[in-house]
Amino acid sequence: MIKRLSSLAYVARPLLLMFLGMLLLSLGVAYLVLEVYRTLPLPGWIYYPTLQFLTQWVRAALFLIAGLLLIGFGLWGLSSVVIIPLDQQVLPAESLVLGYRPSDGPPRMVAISGGAGLLILAGLGEQLHQLTGLIPPQDQVEYYYRASSLFNFRNVYYVVPTPVPVQLSAELSDGRVVTMKSEVIVHDPALAREHVVRLFLTGPNEQQLGDLARLPIARMALEAIHEADVIVLGPGSLFDAVLPNLLLPQISDAIRNSKAKVLYVCNLMTEPGVTTGFSVADHVREIRRYGGFSPDYVLVNARRIDPEVRQIYEAANYVPVYLDPEAYEETAVLPSGQVRQKQVIVEGAVVVEADLSAAMVQLTASLGDPGQSRAVRVLRHDPEKLRAAIMALLQRS
Repeated sequence: MIKRLSSLAYVARPLLLMFLGMLLLSLGVAYLVLEVYRTLPLPGWIYYPTLQFLTQWVRAALFLIAGLLLIGFGLWGLSSVVIIPLDQQVLPAESLVLGYRPSDGPPRMVAISGGAGLLILAGLGEQLHQLTGLIPPQDQVEYYYRASSLFNFRNVYYVVPTPVPVQLSAELSDGRVVTMKSEVIVHDPALAREHVVRLFLTGPNEQQLGDLARLPIARMALEAIHEADVIVLGPGSLFDAVLPNLLLPQISDAIRNSKAKVLYVCNLMTEPGVTTGFSVADHVREIRRYGGFSPDYVLVNARRIDPEVRQIYEAANYVPVYLDPEAYEETAVLPSGQVRQKQVIVEGAVVVEADLSAAMVQLTASLGDPGQSRAVRVLRHDPEKLRAAIMALLQRS
């Protein structure tokens, strides 16, 4: 309630002036009504709507309570409107600004992703006050080397969420429990038809961890989430890069209590053995399951995948992540200038479709023979397209 009503801070002064004006107007009307009541003959039924069968103190209390309730309902309805100071900046008539205040300077962003995802988003550092990358709690040494390249980017930092060494494990749909290594699972043909049904953290020797809420959490991580204007989940493997941090209660609690907008960058393709058969709604549903919240927005790739690239991926049991029309919860119709814009909402998140992908040639090494490499066409999130979509979403919907 406090978070929602805080949006009225920018109109507190005009609201106060209006309230004082209404008070003076009501006082003037009261004097007129009293004078009419005393000087003119009135019909007998006036006795009931004016509550004359009650004492004046009771009548005054009832009218005051009714007035306060109406004012409260009005303020609550007004607080559902996004209210910001625009200073001197002029936005297009069809734009709707989402909690981003230009007067406060560049926004602060927290990115929860793997090493590759952080590297993609690191280019936003020039446009942000600060970008804090929260790397997955497992495989900290590996992610350290991946994230070390971020030192070359301005305003970009990365944080290990907990100093305690942990391991990520998963129960698959066939009942087996595996150590969660997506790059290993997706190359196992025996697991191609399975998907993760439960994700959990264990100690380095797969021993059961105690109360996760007691794990020490990096203060910089919690402070970055608290001060963030936007939190980006992804890009990266849903179960290997995005969800592990949400398994830490202090991290997920901080996100739920944050004022920041939460954006989820949905995967381009399903991962065999991990997210087989998952739609956009399934991805968002897992975030709500482990994090206890739904993202405000989910970015979905709308670019048509090249048939040749798609054929390569389908041969390896990858399938494009699609937006299932049957999963729509509702369609919000918002006024936008002279145009009425429809927005699709899935699992509580507004779906934003954009051209986010690009096919590129990448050198890959064989797991059996690391010295042997070959060039393959792969599908990836295009860094420039993704960064442009995120910044555009900060300013309009």
